Amino acid sequence: MNLPKVIEELVKTQNEFDSSAYANCFAEDAQVFDEGKTHIGKAEIEKWIDKSNRDYKATMEPVAYDEKEYILSAKIAGTFPGSPLVLKFHFTMADGKIQSLKVTE
Repeated sequence: MNLPKVIEELVKTQNEFDSSAYANCFAEDAQVFDEGKTHIGKAEIEKWIDKSNRDYKATMEPVAYDEKEYILSAKIAGTFPGSPLVLKFHFTMADGKIQSLKVTE
């Protein structure tokens, strides 16, 4: 699977539970849409993923990637109900950073 470098880094930092490095994959004004909430800016994204890491200990295993649409399908396993499950990560990129991320089922 040929993932863009920044998405490879995102998966790596998620699996290491490194919230700061995870947030650094995003542009300063990036947006994340997950579980019905929007998180704007790197600082807010870092707080969101840090809480998620503490609450769910979720790891990512890429299973498919749509290079045209920038959609990563990944098996997510952790301490949450229904684990593991496959989620879709819809990316918008700019200048080698993630501009937006929307997580869907």
